[in-house]
Amino acid sequence: MTVSPPRSGDVRALLTVTEPGHVADEELLALGTGRVARTALGELLHRARLSDLAGTRVTVEFRWGCGTEEVVLCLVVESGKAEIAEHPREAPGAIVTQRLAEVVLALYGPADPVPAATRELHWPGAELLRPGAARGTEFAIVHRLLAALDRRDRPGLAELAVRHGSDKWGPHQYTRHYERHFAPLRDRRLTVLEVGIGGYGDPAEGGASLRMWRDYFPRAEVYGVDLWDKSALDGPRLTTVRADQSDRASLSAVAERHGPFDIVIDDGSHVSALTLATFEALFPHVRAGGLYAIEDVQTSYWPVFGGNGTDLADPGTTMGFAKDLLDGLNHTELLDSHGRAPRPTDAELAGIHFYRNLIVLEKGVNTGQSPIADELNARLRRSGS
Repeated sequence: MTVSPPRSGDVRALLTVTEPGHVADEELLALGTGRVARTALGELLHRARLSDLAGTRVTVEFRWGCGTEEVVLCLVVESGKAEIAEHPREAPGAIVTQRLAEVVLALYGPADPVPAATRELHWPGAELLRPGAARGTEFAIVHRLLAALDRRDRPGLAELAVRHGSDKWGPHQYTRHYERHFAPLRDRRLTVLEVGIGGYGDPAEGGASLRMWRDYFPRAEVYGVDLWDKSALDGPRLTTVRADQSDRASLSAVAERHGPFDIVIDDGSHVSALTLATFEALFPHVRAGGLYAIEDVQTSYWPVFGGNGTDLADPGTTMGFAKDLLDGLNHTELLDSHGRAPRPTDAELAGIHFYRNLIVLEKGVNTGQSPIADELNARLRRSGS
């Protein structure tokens, strides 16, 4: 049968049991070793990217032990396509044995160290010993699988953007800014949400950035929100959801179901009014220490996107709103005479980073004291000013 994408519930369970950095056999037995093994194999196949290794038919057998049980999965690879065969017509060219708990921890657990102490690799068949034996494709496939399991392939965001066709590297050069903020989070268990999938009404188009995030964050669950049905793009650790960016209740329902989020990226309509509505709906669902990114903020200056080409501080535009958030970042320093109305975000916005066409906001506690501003305000009150 063809390898089917792991179910999100199974993936979430494995991310949960690996969070402490160790996995007990009893936990995997309770989840069902067959389901666990197939979920792990689906993730491994996604990471290994075998589609470019065209060649002869290759069969790899995985024997993953758990307690007194052993799950045996045969993987048949031919011309870049992989299937699980219950009764393959040929003997395996390679056999990989390992404890199932170690496999799960390597795929879904913390990155350092990635365990492989119980793994053994066997190459059955006397033909391997013949001079000039040609098993190059077989060796390449097994090497790619084990390299993925050991997380030896660690491309950066720019490479992943190019690989998947995301415009976050080419036209915009956002990846170098994102890497600065996201690299420290890369191996954590995360929930990532991106608004705007791409491809418009074509159900099979778009999703390039979602695949980039999924590959960059190996322990993350990635969600994409779009007005159109994009469920054809769903896969391991990647789920698409329909919601209307103009409907705050619709976005809030997505956040209630799938949040809280560690990272939110708004790459949606870029219409200022919708960008601000999206922020108001989703920012409350970002975890403390999380990040909220708004892309393509240059549309704030273009009236066709609801921007303002003359009043650069217009609070109805994304940039004007962001400038007010910047004042809110320093809200404890403001004097009463400024007359600025407090925002709910003032006390939970820990940092704002402006780049060309991109804003990255840090969520955190922002309730620090300002003795000097307090004293100045007290003087103003006493003077009646």
